[in-house]
Amino acid sequence: MGYIAVVDYDVGNLMSVNNGMKYLGFSTKVTADPKELELADAIILPGVGAFPDAAAKLEQRGMMAEIRRQSAKKPVLGICLGMQLLFETGYEIRKAQGLGLIPGTVEYIQTQYKLPHIGWNSLTFHTPSPLFDGVEEGSYVYFVHSFRGMPTQPEDVIATTDYGTEITAAVQRGNVFGTQFHPEKSGDIGLQMLRNFGGLNR
Repeated sequence: MGYIAVVDYDVGNLMSVNNGMKYLGFSTKVTADPKELELADAIILPGVGAFPDAAAKLEQRGMMAEIRRQSAKKPVLGICLGMQLLFETGYEIRKAQGLGLIPGTVEYIQTQYKLPHIGWNSLTFHTPSPLFDGVEEGSYVYFVHSFRGMPTQPEDVIATTDYGTEITAAVQRGNVFGTQFHPEKSGDIGLQMLRNFGGLNR
C-alpha cells in the first residue's frame, strides 16, 4: 500500500487535511515534488488562499502539468481553493488559468447574503458518487469561501448547497473530485468522505 500525496504549494489548510487522512489510517506525504505524485496512490489538492497566487505557485513547481497527467490514472481531490483550481479559469483578483480538469470558471458569488460564506450548510445531491457512500443527502458540511465554481457541464456537479443562490458544493469528472466545503472540518460526515476518497485506489 502506497501513500496519498498532499500537494504543498504554500497555502493554508495543508496540515489539517493531512492530519485528517492520518487519523483515518492512511499513509500520507506532504510534498512539493512533482515526481512524488507519480508514486502516490491518490492526490489531494487542499488550500485556503487566492486563486491566481496558488495557480502561479503550482506552475512554478511543475505541479500543474503533473497533476493533469496523474488525474488520468488515479484519484485527485481538490478541497476549497483546491477544488476551484480544478476549473479552467479563475476571476479572483485577476484572470488566471487553472488546471482545466473541470470545464468552467470560478467567479465571485452573487448573493444578498454576507460574504465570505462561512458556516454549515446542507448538501443536495445531483449525481451518485463514491465520495458520498454512507453520507445522507441533507448532511451539513462546513464552508469558507467568497468564490464559487461554475461548471459548464451540469453532469460534473454531484452536490450543491443554497446560500441565497445555488452554490456548486462538489464536482466529479472521471478520477477528479472536488469539494468547495472542508470535509476535514465537517465532523464525522466529512471524515466519511475522506475515508471514501482514500479507499478509491486501494
